[in-house]
Amino acid sequence: MKNSKYLILPLAFALLQSCAANLSYSGSPFQKSYESITSDELKTHLYIVASDEMEGRDTGSEGQKKAGKYLIEQYQKMGVSHPKSMSSYYQIVPKEALNGRRGSLPQSENILAFIEGSEKPEEIIVVSAHYDHVGMSNGEIYNGADDDGSGTVALLEMAQAFQLAKKAGNGPKRSILFLHVTGEEHGLLGSKYYADNPIFPMANTVANLNIDMIGRCDPGNCGKDYVYVIGSEMLSTDLKKINEAANKETVNLELNYKYDDPNDKDRLYYRSDHYNFAKNGIPVIFYFDGIHEDYHKPTDTPDKIDYVSLKKRTQLVFATAWELANRKDRIVVDKNGK
Repeated sequence: MKNSKYLILPLAFALLQSCAANLSYSGSPFQKSYESITSDELKTHLYIVASDEMEGRDTGSEGQKKAGKYLIEQYQKMGVSHPKSMSSYYQIVPKEALNGRRGSLPQSENILAFIEGSEKPEEIIVVSAHYDHVGMSNGEIYNGADDDGSGTVALLEMAQAFQLAKKAGNGPKRSILFLHVTGEEHGLLGSKYYADNPIFPMANTVANLNIDMIGRCDPGNCGKDYVYVIGSEMLSTDLKKINEAANKETVNLELNYKYDDPNDKDRLYYRSDHYNFAKNGIPVIFYFDGIHEDYHKPTDTPDKIDYVSLKKRTQLVFATAWELANRKDRIVVDKNGK
């Protein structure tokens, strides 16, 4: 056995490093922001975003544009602006970029809200969700409350939480981009357009946390506190560890990795907007609740959402984003899965 006096300094250093990994969760700034994410506010937003008035939010439709205007109004109320290089919250996605698997589409818009980092503003954490859905068919409205109204309103609550911390003098050290993409239902078109025409260099994008359906349960998991986590270690072993630590420190959900294998028959790793970041070498996590009986049906309505689960899953994404934004070192890309 080695002499213990030679272990004191290394041990002390290791303990300090261990504590440093969790420092961003200690104290009131994180806790107040975290607790500002509530089921009631998520419900209020979702009953508007997924209302009949939005007519199913088909890409480029008037209903989708109404939903987009509502999102922008909420960002303005909370004092969260768009990136400085943009004249508005809208990134125009021309119709030429929206030739989807269901045919050509009218011009649409990605919506970008932005909180600048205090110490490393050039490094960007992207939190994304698509705000389009499939519109109407035979006079029926496909409200898309879970797909992806749930992710859409989660972004609003997280932006409010980060802005609350910023107003208290504890804003994120890295910048946060809240990216509402269009055209997901027609082939991930809005996120592809952003990836091809990024507002911030892709080389400066640290990670993408993508939320697509987090308000329901699938048949095998109803009654459980869980969320599917997809792709978290495909490009960075750091990212999976950070997400698991954030979960342990906060909501303590069951993290289900069933769909984490890119060769899984459902190929979910390739089926939401995170993939347009992953294929550009940016570490991603896709948060998902599974396929339920109302998927892509007019019965995907706000009254069927589990708002407690929606809150907990939103809080997990927020906690992970908080750590990514505030940790000393940028996460490392050390794997090559695409």
